Amino acid sequence: MTTGVIPGGHTPEPRPTGERMPQQRYEPAGRGNPHVETRSRSSVITARAAASFEPVGRSVATARAFVRDTLQGWGFADVVDDAVVLTSELVTNAVVHAGTHADVLCLRADDGVRIEVADRYPEREVPLQGSAVNMGSPDREGGRGLQLCAALAARWGVEYTSTYKNVWFQLDLPERPVGTRAAGPSLPADLLPLADGRVRVAVVQIDRKGSITAWNEDAEEIFGHTSAEVTGKPLTDLAAWPHTPGTGTGVAEALQLSRWEGSYGIRGADGRVTPVYASHLRVRDTGGEPSTVCLLVRDHERAVLQTPLRLPADGTGAPDGQSADPFEVFIGSPAPDDLDGLLQRTVERARDMLDGDSAFLLLATDDETELEVRASTGLPSARQRFARVPVEAGPGCYGSARMPAVHDDLTAVPGAVPLLGGTGMRSVVTVPLKVEGRLTGSLGVAAESPGRYSNEEALRLQFAADRIALAVESARLGELERLRRGSLSFLVEASDLLAGTLDRDQTLALMAQMTVPTLATWCAVYTIADQASEPYLSYVLHEDEELIDGIKSLLSKVPPPDPVPTPGARVWSAPGEHAHRAALRSSMRSLGLTGGPARQVSSAIGPTLATASAVGGEIVVLPLVARNRVIGMLTLGKPTDEHFRQEILELAEDLSRRAALALDNARLYSERTAISQALQRSLLPPGTPHIEGVEVEVIYRAAGEGNEVGGDFYDVFPISDGTYGFAIGDVCGTGPNAAAVTGLARHALRLLAREGLSGPAVLERLNSAILDEGSRSRFLTLLYGEMRPREDGSAEMKVVCAGHPLPLRLRQDGTVEAAAEPQPLLGVIEDLELYEQTITLDPGDVLLCVTDGVTERREGTRMLGDDGLAEVLTTCTGLTAGAVAARIMRAVERFASDAPSDDMAILAMRVPGLQND
Repeated sequence: MTTGVIPGGHTPEPRPTGERMPQQRYEPAGRGNPHVETRSRSSVITARAAASFEPVGRSVATARAFVRDTLQGWGFADVVDDAVVLTSELVTNAVVHAGTHADVLCLRADDGVRIEVADRYPEREVPLQGSAVNMGSPDREGGRGLQLCAALAARWGVEYTSTYKNVWFQLDLPERPVGTRAAGPSLPADLLPLADGRVRVAVVQIDRKGSITAWNEDAEEIFGHTSAEVTGKPLTDLAAWPHTPGTGTGVAEALQLSRWEGSYGIRGADGRVTPVYASHLRVRDTGGEPSTVCLLVRDHERAVLQTPLRLPADGTGAPDGQSADPFEVFIGSPAPDDLDGLLQRTVERARDMLDGDSAFLLLATDDETELEVRASTGLPSARQRFARVPVEAGPGCYGSARMPAVHDDLTAVPGAVPLLGGTGMRSVVTVPLKVEGRLTGSLGVAAESPGRYSNEEALRLQFAADRIALAVESARLGELERLRRGSLSFLVEASDLLAGTLDRDQTLALMAQMTVPTLATWCAVYTIADQASEPYLSYVLHEDEELIDGIKSLLSKVPPPDPVPTPGARVWSAPGEHAHRAALRSSMRSLGLTGGPARQVSSAIGPTLATASAVGGEIVVLPLVARNRVIGMLTLGKPTDEHFRQEILELAEDLSRRAALALDNARLYSERTAISQALQRSLLPPGTPHIEGVEVEVIYRAAGEGNEVGGDFYDVFPISDGTYGFAIGDVCGTGPNAAAVTGLARHALRLLAREGLSGPAVLERLNSAILDEGSRSRFLTLLYGEMRPREDGSAEMKVVCAGHPLPLRLRQDGTVEAAAEPQPLLGVIEDLELYEQTITLDPGDVLLCVTDGVTERREGTRMLGDDGLAEVLTTCTGLTAGAVAARIMRAVERFASDAPSDDMAILAMRVPGLQND
């Protein structure tokens, strides 16, 4: 779809003149005025909006939305419904029946709106001008568009060209008294809605980014925030928007609509949520910058802002003597699109119809055993929202839900209607909502005085309930379907996130962040290390970060919930009771009511009260069970007087099962990683000894994530006074199997060398030990040597190179040469004939020993090799042993861009020069 909006001017030709060339034009007169001119050129066009739609079925709905949004933005709400119906029919003809693109053009004038729909299929029967027009039967599949135009539009017409057909219609605005938008009848004073002594209307302006730019004095008075405190903050930081996963419109979306009315809450400076009724209007300044003006009043004063029910112009029922729809008569037109809006409108209409002080509506669960409070008016805030009562006889149950009932005085039958306990209501009438004989809900109206209602009022309310029951059930099923879809998407995303980490702390954080604020206002996660351990508070999160420390402190003083493995959510009241007592004690101390002298209000009272309010609602605990063991508890909480919906608890239970398994996997991974690292560290040398007269430096890199030891190994250790052994080797392969042979080789070398055996004898016995491992044996290349520093500053070394890359000697003059000869590797044949070679390192000389992970470093087809290593070593003249090893490692890492796939070990030994060192 492509759209365009053009500012006003005089009426243009809707189509380019170069394409027009009309073959025939048919323009019937408006209804009741057959001789009026149908194409007035004197109207001033103040705005235009155009859109093009592809020839697919979904374009019809898109076109309806385009026209609805355009006309509502222009303030033409009175003609929106007719315009949408006509546009829908005409666009359907174009994209479905004609199979072409549809071009829609909206023209705004002072007295109404003109809409044109053009398709690109001009081959239609052209009516002869002046002849009677037969538009066929209204029951046929096509052709109803012109009939609707004749019935609804003030003027309409059809234009044909060689390339397209254009149908247009004009809707005039209804005449009203000057300055009147809507009006209601005069009412006696005692029937007017109640309001405070002074009605305060908060005016808040929101920019295109959702941030507050204006905040008037009434807003400061109602919510406690000063203008300086909130200017620049997003409205979402203050708005307590009713939200359910997969359903409803968010606050950000509501701010983008041209007009919006409804209820939500604003968090005040004291942390409490004030229910408000709001009217949003989207405007733009002279520079074209859009913003939203929000008018807010306290929810019980909604009559100040709420748009009254729009009635026909003559004030009677349906036009032309048609009977009005009973549903629309009761609910009003247009009916709210969402379930919450429909239920709230229902209780308000029911209260007004019976002149009650309050009204409420409950929806039944699928098994009809419980009723859930979904809407109320005139009752204390939203404290009962989503609360449940059983549909059975007995105290605290709603036994009269299945039949109409009238209670003259609730004080005589306490508990008959649990919802009204402690509200001051005395008389009540309740009726069931039923669909096909099945209980779907209950509607009630209550009054503060006794004996207010009789059977006549019950019949009136039952009649209204019968009219809305099907619509409510349909909306409820639609909400459930959207909720299920949202829940599935939520669980899929949660599973992906939880499966993406094996870190315990990150798993705990993910659990909390997925539940807050989607499922709960705050949450706490308890973990249990083993069956003998007590639950430990591991993580706390609240949607307001400033309250996290207070909740954490509170929960640390409350005994943790019992680790019961029974599935499902169970209520936990201990935190709320403890917080209530703490807030009460703080308030009494601040007022001097504890027996001591009166004191000024303590600064700690604010956080204490805020914490009490945060945990004052319903708190539930779900067990985290993995592998038939309780490993923790997930605690979810709501603020004061709020309850969880059953669907949310079921979703939380599904999440807790996935989270428990992810948390247990992270625990197992952490334990096994710790064991693996401990075993690997035991295979590494404890440290490099200090050798007088010789510098020694080692660099070791094991391949693979999480590996500290691989198939390569090294060791430098004392053998006797003045004699030190050194070794560097490479076991075939990498990973744990190679590391096992590494441990055998390193420990065997130390033991055998300290027995006084020569180098060849040490390696021959190590070869026998490797072969004794049988199928677990692996061949091994090894460079072993004994080093003895001399008094003249040199060092004597006796080495045996068993299949290993040859050691390189760097002299002070920069020459590099091999310092040993190759001999057979270990772990292949039983009888080895090895011999040792003696090397004397002069002052300044370096002996470099590496594993094949260094020389076989590859980049494509290139390999570093022995020659490349020797070339790098020639540049290390005069460097210390540490600098030599570091330069070699940098050269190896820079040779290729990929991460090393083989273990690497570098052992550099240098005899310090007499002059430079």
